[in-house]
Amino acid sequence: MAAAGGGCGLWRRLGAGGGWAVRAASSGRRAAAEAPRAEELAERLRARKREEEKREAPQDAAQRRVRQLATLGRRLQQLHPNVLAKILKEGTLFQNEEIVVINKPYGLPVHGGPGVKNCITDVLPILAKMLENMKAEPLHLCHRLDKETTGVMVLARSKEVADRIRLLFKTRQVEKIYWAISLGEPDPAEGVVEIPMVEKEVQSHQSHYKMTLAPSYRLRPEDGREVRTRRERGAESAVTRYRCLATAAACSLLELQPITGVKHQIRVHLAYGLGCPILGDHKYSHWSKLAPQKLPEVTLRRLRLQQSKARHLPLHLHARRLCLPLGQQLDLVCKPPPFFQKTLEKLELDISRD
Repeated sequence: MAAAGGGCGLWRRLGAGGGWAVRAASSGRRAAAEAPRAEELAERLRARKREEEKREAPQDAAQRRVRQLATLGRRLQQLHPNVLAKILKEGTLFQNEEIVVINKPYGLPVHGGPGVKNCITDVLPILAKMLENMKAEPLHLCHRLDKETTGVMVLARSKEVADRIRLLFKTRQVEKIYWAISLGEPDPAEGVVEIPMVEKEVQSHQSHYKMTLAPSYRLRPEDGREVRTRRERGAESAVTRYRCLATAAACSLLELQPITGVKHQIRVHLAYGLGCPILGDHKYSHWSKLAPQKLPEVTLRRLRLQQSKARHLPLHLHARRLCLPLGQQLDLVCKPPPFFQKTLEKLELDISRD
């Protein structure tokens, strides 16, 4: 009986084990059956994503380039700082024992801020070591350019040199020349915009701040005479010389010399002072809203671009030349980036005489 009881106990354990084996086998069969369905679903989702990307991708080469430029800033933010420093090194225009002059890329901010992972300031120590050696002092900023502006940018090898150059900028001893492609043609073709500027909040469905004009004079409606107005609090003097180099396809290539250095000065003077906003300047093409720039039909045709894709157009503003009196007169020149040059070609803006 004892043996029988023991056998019975063993049988129950085996039975229990067998039951577990059956359940495990059953679960395995279900998993095996579900695996193809999961793979099929994943492949279906991947195919759908490929199809959506294919539909969204511009078929025209020009529109593809515009889309790629729109993502350039995001790509720069994803780079390792060492890679970004290497890009800046490869874009070095000039260097001596006091300064390093770089070609600032499009979409790269000078300073950090919310959502900014990479900026020029953060990689200056790395760039200094790449240019010199592991014991090199970090480079110093002497001035700044907007995130979307390309071109000549001066860095100093020491704080003393940086202070000297900043003083030259402050006392207006540095000649700065920009190129911009604008919508429309300025009238007159050459002149000076001298209108103070101030920053104001724009009240709309999406409130935001913009620089705007704060003119010292207004026209009296009854007789059209100029009347001096009260200066707005916070307004800064702003002076910009301009010259039209070429016109075509409802656009112009302008040479600009900002005498003062107010925030967004060139963009505001062109958009609100001359009525010729910079191509790709979606911020200052409207006052009361943030919306893509509206382009003339002839411009869209030359660029082979749809108006619905105009929001991807980059700002066409380039710091072309700096004349820096640092011991000797340094004339620092930088060609426009490829996207700027391609736009000149497509719009047939002839600059051969410049």
